Amino acid sequence: MNIKIINKSNHELPNYETSASAGMDLRANLSESITLQPLDRKIIPTGLFLELPIGIEAQVRPRSGLAAKKGVTVLNAPGTIDADYRGEVGVILVNLSNEPFTIENGERIAQMVIAQHERAEWSLVDSLSETARGEGGFGSTGVK
Repeated sequence: MNIKIINKSNHELPNYETSASAGMDLRANLSESITLQPLDRKIIPTGLFLELPIGIEAQVRPRSGLAAKKGVTVLNAPGTIDADYRGEVGVILVNLSNEPFTIENGERIAQMVIAQHERAEWSLVDSLSETARGEGGFGSTGVK
């Protein structure tokens, strides 16, 4: 799939690190470093602008290493970039650790997955079909 992109950063385009990777790393595009204090959140610019085909979304997701090692994650994960959005791709990062975290220019801060999606049409009905699970949710199937 070919996707139009404008890169206003000085960093390489997002790419797949391995042949089996689902996500491409997004890099911070900063004129100066940004420090996230514990529980602080900020929108971090990437310098990237996309033109996605209709029926395709870009999902912004956390990087597992950053979350596990530093406690920093994407706040609205996954964040959705819609096909009709033309603004800069930004990443809402939150620091869930007890220590300040400094983001440097060019640092890999999130990953982006390109995904196809469907549009739903609603059928208003009076009842739904029965299932074995029924209305059970929020842990009703157990933990083991």
